[in-house]
Amino acid sequence: MKYLIVLCCWMLLITGTVQAQSFSIVIKGGRVIDPKNGIDQIMDIGIRDGKIATIQKQLDTAGARQVVMAAGMLVVPGLIDIHGHHFFGTEPDHYLSNGLVAVAPDGFTLRNGVTTAVDCGGAGWKNFSVFKRNIIDHSITRVLSFLNIVGEGMRGGAWEQDTTDMNARMAAAVAKQYPEHIVGFKVAHYEPEEWIPVDRAVEAGRMAKLPVIIDFGGGDHPPLSIEELFFKHLRKGDIYTHAFTELNRREPIVDPATKQLKPFVKKAQEAGIIFDVGYGGASFAFSQAIPATKAGFFPNTISTDLHIGSMNSAMKDQLHVMSTFLALKMDLKAVINASTWASAQAIQRNDLGHLTVGAEADLAILQVAAGDFGFWDRTGTKITSKQKLVCEMTIRAGKIVYDLNGIARPIVVSYSK
Repeated sequence: MKYLIVLCCWMLLITGTVQAQSFSIVIKGGRVIDPKNGIDQIMDIGIRDGKIATIQKQLDTAGARQVVMAAGMLVVPGLIDIHGHHFFGTEPDHYLSNGLVAVAPDGFTLRNGVTTAVDCGGAGWKNFSVFKRNIIDHSITRVLSFLNIVGEGMRGGAWEQDTTDMNARMAAAVAKQYPEHIVGFKVAHYEPEEWIPVDRAVEAGRMAKLPVIIDFGGGDHPPLSIEELFFKHLRKGDIYTHAFTELNRREPIVDPATKQLKPFVKKAQEAGIIFDVGYGGASFAFSQAIPATKAGFFPNTISTDLHIGSMNSAMKDQLHVMSTFLALKMDLKAVINASTWASAQAIQRNDLGHLTVGAEADLAILQVAAGDFGFWDRTGTKITSKQKLVCEMTIRAGKIVYDLNGIARPIVVSYSK
């Protein structure tokens, strides 16, 4: 009996050692917030073979290849930015479609905890294959796409006014050809007071069973009715981006005269229209966001509209936009949800945005930094806050791809596809 007990103890010791050694990364002592699974507590996470292997109260680190000391930090699913512009290229007349204003994703995503970036309409059905070959296939960031209903994509100017290039059938066909990468359809920058682009994008959405994301208005004429848009053109699950903009070419959600949230806006959200931030260079105003949030209206998804102009202006990056909504009294867990699981659901990618055991190990480790911080919009309106989110580490597919302060032991950052 004594020998049997010794043998069992020896086997348990060996098994435990093997298990610990099999972890590529153990994250110790962070506050894990995983909205999908309802987790908000101090936990350890073990990563193996690029996947979440376990989440437990205490994990043995003996034998793990890397240990990340995350005490006092937030450990959350890799952030998802559903509105950015990543079809970077060298064509001077192509704006955000293989052009110079878009940004190559890895330089501006991983350092902000973003592991999934959705290009929002840069590519159309005519040139998506170029986007995939030049950007998607070479990025560590998971790059997805809302396909522009305009075949030429977001080239700007007259290209985006050509209704003969808005082909629902072709757009849907390309989306079906690339289901791993295309998550919906985009409408943007159309100036005439017509519903043609919206209706054709929704038609493509019906064909491909995918959502549309809407940014419309650009002329000097009276803007189209957003109430009509929500209740007569869009479907449950379709996305209204630039939700907090105040520009002449687009009807705002808050009445500029009364500073009251229009009552149909909440009804649209309750009916399933998804309201996205899409901060951008000129598409966010505190004159809209402050009264809207005071009325209890918060975005479903938080995104940047990242491009050269916005990142060097008020928007900055994903964490800056998230911190802006913390300053507007949006709950921390709600902010995390709007940047992870809610965004994954919006693009119908339920494999993303959570820390379920077996899921791909995309994580962001964040600090809630204390200090005196300012958040300003394009009009110069400024609010202040005592806290701001900072990215300490980003893990993509089980590899550390960004480590701000060297919190991994040993410090090894793997930047390879």
